[in-house]
Amino acid sequence: MLSSFSSRVPAQPDPVLLRNLRARIRRLEGHAPGSTGNGAPGVVTLGAADIDGALPWGGLPRAALHEVLGNDTGNAAAGFCVALAARLAGSTGLVLWCRRGHDPYGPGLALFGLDLRRLIVARGRAGKDVLWAMEEGLRSGALAAALGETRELAPIARRRLQLAAETGSATGLLLHPPAAKTAPGAALTRWRIAPAPGTAAGPRWRVELEYCRGGMPAAWLVEWHNEKTGGFTVVAELRHGSADHAAGPVAAGEG
Repeated sequence: MLSSFSSRVPAQPDPVLLRNLRARIRRLEGHAPGSTGNGAPGVVTLGAADIDGALPWGGLPRAALHEVLGNDTGNAAAGFCVALAARLAGSTGLVLWCRRGHDPYGPGLALFGLDLRRLIVARGRAGKDVLWAMEEGLRSGALAAALGETRELAPIARRRLQLAAETGSATGLLLHPPAAKTAPGAALTRWRIAPAPGTAAGPRWRVELEYCRGGMPAAWLVEWHNEKTGGFTVVAELRHGSADHAAGPVAAGEG
């Protein structure tokens, strides 16, 4: 009887079934992203089916906190964050960038699709000022996204930002410098971004999903197309945690 039953069990689980089950469990647990205050959907797609499919929600959840780390001087990671913020804001949403130092370079932001008329920059003298501005902005309910540049961050500070994002139905993006020490906490996802040789079509990054609540780590070679699609295109799937730039080409997914 046991051998007869075992022979009917599939050797490999259906990935679509697993993704649907994870999403259902998260809804039952109360962790699934809901709708924002203006009626926008609770998830924004990255425009690449391979990346969206690797996320249990089918995209990047709004009203949640996400962390981004850089492997270089931070320019690649900052560009990735700006591209995410542009997709989150769309044509009507506002983005708050909380940082220390000078204003970001305007033409560079436009390259990644962020309308400068939709951007508010808040400069702080210290890290605590940046975190305060980001938390208040997320909680206000007036933003599509808030981007904050931070170094080491206490777990309680992450939790406050996550709660503020849920309260204000806004997306929090924490941008860490390369040397930052961080571990998974309240954030739903954690990404590591490294530069890759670009092409005439657009800039490229090595995008590594280091942590995803309810999902698995993954990595891709990604190209950004602002004028063409306003989204990301997967050029190749990579080995997670490897320095190699490609484990073999895959079909580019655009959504």
